[in-house]
Formats: sequence, C-alpha cells, structure tokens
Amino acid sequence: MLPLTENIGHRAAVYIEEYSLPGGLRAGDAIVAATAVENREVLISSNIKHYRTIRDLDFKPFKT
Repeated sequence: MLPLTENIGHRAAVYIEEYSLPGGLRAGDAIVAATAVENREVLISSNIKHYRTIRDLDFKPFKT
C-alpha cells in the first residue's frame, strides 16, 4: 500500500484530461497509473484498454 501524495493526485488529473475521452480512463485507473509512475513501479494488469496508451507508464499486461 502506497500513500496518495499531491504529485500522484496531480499526475492522475493530467492523465484524466489526456486519456479519458480517447481511452475511457476513469479516476480510479488514473490514480493507479499515477501511483505506479510516481513510485517507479511496473503496473501489471489485465486492463489493457485503459493503461496501454499512457506514455510514461511501465505497463505489463497479463491475461486472466
């Protein structure tokens, strides 16, 4: 569990502005992505639709 910081909140807001219309990114997914980026972690998820387009996110998809 990682704390929600001001930087994560700001980055999540930017992601919502950039990716909500083209990819359907919602607030919860934006916070998850921003947390991974801000903490320099790889995000592993089956939610390929929302995360694959985020440029600075180190994303690894998996199939369930």
